[in-house]
Amino acid sequence: MTRLESAMDLDTGAKSESNVDAQTLYDKCLALAGNLWWTWHPELDSLFRDLDPIRWRQLDHNPVALLREFTPDRLSQRAAEMVLFSRINYAYRRLQEYLNDGQTWAATNAGVLGAAPVAYFSAEFGIHESIPIYSGGLGVLSGDHIKSASGLGVPLVAIGLFYDQGYFKQHLDDEGWQHEEYLDTKVENLPIEPARCPDGEPITVSVETRDGKVFAKVWLARVGRVRLYLLDCDVDGNSPEDRELTSRLYGGDERTRIRQELMLGVGGVKALRALGIRPGVYHLNEGHSAFGPLEVVRERMHHDGMTFDDAVREVAQQTVFTTHTPVPAGHDRFSADMVEEHLGPLRDELGISYEQMLGLGRVEPQNDGEPFCMTVLGLKLSRRANAVSQLHGHISRRMWAHLWPWRVEEEIPIGHITNGVHVQSWLAGQMKQLYDRHFPQGWIERMGEPDVWQDIHGVDPGELWETHNTLKTLLLAFARRRVSRQCRRRGESDEAVDAARNVLDPNILTIGFGRRFATYKRANLIMSDIDRLSDMVNDAERPVQFIFAGKAHPKDEPGKQFVQSIANLRHDPRFAHRVVFVEDYEINVCRHMVRGVDVWLNNPRRPLEASGTSGQKVVLNGGLNCSILDGWWAEAYNGANGFAIGSGISHTSDEITDKRDAESLYQTLENEVIATYYDRDLDGLPRGWIKLMMNSISTLAWRFSAHRMVMDYTRNSYVPAAGGLSCDMDFR
Repeated sequence: MTRLESAMDLDTGAKSESNVDAQTLYDKCLALAGNLWWTWHPELDSLFRDLDPIRWRQLDHNPVALLREFTPDRLSQRAAEMVLFSRINYAYRRLQEYLNDGQTWAATNAGVLGAAPVAYFSAEFGIHESIPIYSGGLGVLSGDHIKSASGLGVPLVAIGLFYDQGYFKQHLDDEGWQHEEYLDTKVENLPIEPARCPDGEPITVSVETRDGKVFAKVWLARVGRVRLYLLDCDVDGNSPEDRELTSRLYGGDERTRIRQELMLGVGGVKALRALGIRPGVYHLNEGHSAFGPLEVVRERMHHDGMTFDDAVREVAQQTVFTTHTPVPAGHDRFSADMVEEHLGPLRDELGISYEQMLGLGRVEPQNDGEPFCMTVLGLKLSRRANAVSQLHGHISRRMWAHLWPWRVEEEIPIGHITNGVHVQSWLAGQMKQLYDRHFPQGWIERMGEPDVWQDIHGVDPGELWETHNTLKTLLLAFARRRVSRQCRRRGESDEAVDAARNVLDPNILTIGFGRRFATYKRANLIMSDIDRLSDMVNDAERPVQFIFAGKAHPKDEPGKQFVQSIANLRHDPRFAHRVVFVEDYEINVCRHMVRGVDVWLNNPRRPLEASGTSGQKVVLNGGLNCSILDGWWAEAYNGANGFAIGSGISHTSDEITDKRDAESLYQTLENEVIATYYDRDLDGLPRGWIKLMMNSISTLAWRFSAHRMVMDYTRNSYVPAAGGLSCDMDFR
């Protein structure tokens, strides 16, 4: 039995009373740390921090690693010093009540899933910064999805890969160039344990390829009521190459990628079988896991005597597929030889030809020049497909219309469910306290209801503004610490370090930009006219300052150049104190930024932003969005809840589009954003700005929550799929 398992068993036997108390307390803390439920409960975050604030920060807010540095007696002594006993006991009781509560939304609305849960596949899960198995938006979306599934009581298990080096740590050199550092994660410091078969044995699965088997062990992480299973190829029996297979997220070449996706999809289905779990629904979150349904088809053929065509028809009825990007490079494609090398043994068991297998991943099955596309496979093996915003739905139907050549574009069977964010994970404690004072009692349980959020209009404007400025001050202090630390790491002078400790001004309009530095997101659009930017930043009466953060993919040289161009503004005296780049964008950096900025800037090249969720996190905390009318903002902006860049129209020439959007960005900032922010009444309050804040919260917070998103999936996809209701996505 593992320590995490034994933590749930608090029978202390014949130990002395003092030892019993210390050991029981330690085991309760271990149980709290062992379930990631704590990550969306700020009172638990503060409880762990109070044990040792310095080590808490140094350990990336990792309670398991922190507790490993305590003995039960020392923990008990520290708890006595900080008066933590009642807080620990109360939190432990709350966790047990939460796990055992059968009166959930899903118990009433999704009963059919109780006997046959949803299996949710994703290549990455962003749950907390201490568990680095995510890179960005897709992973954070997956993490928010399973947190809300837990909160709603949706019977769901999640399947992913365990990356023991994660994505990468970002460092910039003296010239502003991004360098990647990969660090080994200590498994013993994570809230995971070996997943076990019903007979108690640890699970190992294998996937057959033409050049031999690939093995993986399975880890279990608890995320509230949801169990997350992670496959790890660093096991005996694998070749040195395959032992490194799941080391890094989005690393390696085409061969590494297809082997990872084979393990995620086929290995993930095999892991579920070994666990004794028989899902009623398979949700493929992006095409990375699209090989999975083929393994389910194989099982139906083997166990139920079905033909391949009949099994595909049955399995597709149970499968939900979500596509996340309109960018062509975002859809994995593999050569025919690569597919045969890795899918050949499975193809043999399916009894289909080489040409049939390749045809499953092609828009034109007989086109030998077309590579095998995982998105095409996902669409063909599912009967419920969706994009992640209304606009993305239109784009996706246009992108994949050739799969249904007999249909008009409007009838292409790809719908949309707009992404949302997990409110409790991203809402600052100070804002929650404000909402608790003014919203109906128990509002957090009704966060998906529009009426709940209308009470924001009854909040005193001064109270809302003061709360926002408190969060802004915390953000600026965080940014200064990070920037000064960056200077010290680069060996810069004491003067430079001291200057970094004094960058940014809490009285100045603060604009944040944090996201992946893919070129289509145009992080440097604001630099299109550097003199005009300088005029804004240095205006004597209405200045502006910027906080940037984001990583470029290690192989994306243009993206790295974007990072460099922004980071090097620190060398220009016009921008040295007003534009900062915070290295190593991850959940903790994002959390600080979305809670404290005045404005969140988003200027992708429309329509390439499928949804975007960072701006939704800003809404919860009173910040305003200034964005291109793309992704979620295209359906969120109403003219009185933020700012729009452009009119939602793009030119056929990217160059012309970029020029137009840059001009619109400058005009929007100069004439709307800056003017509104600095328009103050006699009390020093920007009344017009605060009105926009209230409108943003009341119209958007409920609508773009992950609870609403998961409810939509449950009603529109999961329950119909589990119940076998027909859905017309025929590929004749």
